[in-house]
Amino acid sequence: MLQQHPGLYFATSGKHRYGMFCANDIVKDSIIEICPILVIPQEQANGIKLGHILYEYYFEWINGKIAIALGYGSLYNHDNNPNAEFDPDYTNEHIIIKAATEILAGEEILVDYHAGSPEDKLWFDVK
Repeated sequence: MLQQHPGLYFATSGKHRYGMFCANDIVKDSIIEICPILVIPQEQANGIKLGHILYEYYFEWINGKIAIALGYGSLYNHDNNPNAEFDPDYTNEHIIIKAATEILAGEEILVDYHAGSPEDKLWFDVK
């Protein structure tokens, strides 16, 4: 299932190369995107380390696996004060990106990569 908010687009970002935006306002608690995922088994996930092309685009999954979100799912940038959040659906194997606040048209859509573990260090300096 791939569902996207009307007007969702990928563009240059001041945060990290490219990012996700929307041409329309997004109401708080609205679904921005439902992204199917590709689950990568643990034995293959162990090979995706810093410097690997997929390193910056995966989500940690269950049982030591990782996931690559299809659609735009792996392209949302991080912010410590995000305007969106992601919710993994392990049963149906997709990730739901949802508005945590009202997001105005043209505003970058940002998520918190810490996923509830703010003590975890990210692999880049947060702008």
